[in-house]
Amino acid sequence: MTEVQLDWRYRREWPDGFGACGWKLASAVDDPNIIASTPATGERIPTAVFIHDILDHALCGLPPSGHRAESIALLQLAARTGADPRPDLAQMVDEDLLQGQADGELLESLLPDDLKAQQLEMHRSGRAAIESMIDRLGREAVRSRLIEHLFEIGLAGAAQAEAAYRACGLEYARRGALGLALQRLFTLADQQICEAGWDQASGLIAIVRDRCTLQVQTPQAWSAASEY
Repeated sequence: MTEVQLDWRYRREWPDGFGACGWKLASAVDDPNIIASTPATGERIPTAVFIHDILDHALCGLPPSGHRAESIALLQLAARTGADPRPDLAQMVDEDLLQGQADGELLESLLPDDLKAQQLEMHRSGRAAIESMIDRLGREAVRSRLIEHLFEIGLAGAAQAEAAYRACGLEYARRGALGLALQRLFTLADQQICEAGWDQASGLIAIVRDRCTLQVQTPQAWSAASEY
């Protein structure tokens, strides 16, 4: 039986300029765009950001950050939870794209062709390019088109993300159940770490077709498993 293993790291305070407390996948530790996650969930989604990083990024073959990768991952999140991805896509547009910022690639390569054609001066880039589009089309029209474009990117990448997940030997249709099982283990492990007062911890997550395990390896051995 194929087993997928993912290493993780915990710190009470990450040296990231935010002093964030929580968990990261080891593969994302050096990515400045990844903020550590706690088991806290939102009102719309029953699993934490850490579970999103596992199921919708890592196991779907996506980089941990970048607007293109995140757009695809948010559609994967929607597929397993039923949550509407548009509020999160809109947040990326409002906080980043409308400010002329793109992660993972140049803004010009991320924009849809129909918006790029609306620039008043084609040599502009970043915020100047966005402002040029807004001058011609209006802010709400640009905002709506960018949200729709990120949604389109997510849809276009869905088949490849699903194929990458299946290549791990896991059942794509059971991602929702796996997410809830991992969330339970994540909550238990985080409680264990916090009660022990550890400044740092590390371990791994192991997943097979019907069972997942979360192991703390340092500073003290601990594990819990769940069927899904």
